[in-house]
Amino acid sequence: MKLTICAVGRLRKGPEADLINDYLMRATRTGRALGFGTASVTEVEDKKGGGMAAEAALLSNALPENARIVALDERGKLLTSPGFADQLARWRDDGIRDTAFIIGGADGIDPALRARADLSLSFGKMVWPHMLVRVMLSEQIYRATTILAGSPYHRT
Repeated sequence: MKLTICAVGRLRKGPEADLINDYLMRATRTGRALGFGTASVTEVEDKKGGGMAAEAALLSNALPENARIVALDERGKLLTSPGFADQLARWRDDGIRDTAFIIGGADGIDPALRARADLSLSFGKMVWPHMLVRVMLSEQIYRATTILAGSPYHRT
């Protein structure tokens, strides 16, 4: 199962981009033996300033066909890292080929796109900068693969 982060905005080179690339490369390496494909980022940018609806259209076009959709949203469900790993494993075991994580722009995700999500996920009650959420999500994807692989990276 491929894992794709579909996010609004372009991330410039720097420490955040380095962290994301490192975690997703690790997740791809660890996940191969577990039935996971590549973990990657697809960025979209609303250059015309159409707001959340335009961002939602761009995100929708970036989603892999028939992917499970996970919306990163402050109103979403709080999961533990093992719970997140279990969810990914269930989808993989159910034969799902793609899972897409959507991260909106500064105003969040358009309600119509958010309603299409199979899971709405929150990283807590605080609001996080959307660029930092990419780093946090990338790390959690990597952590999920290590949990499923039985690696000592995740300690309880």
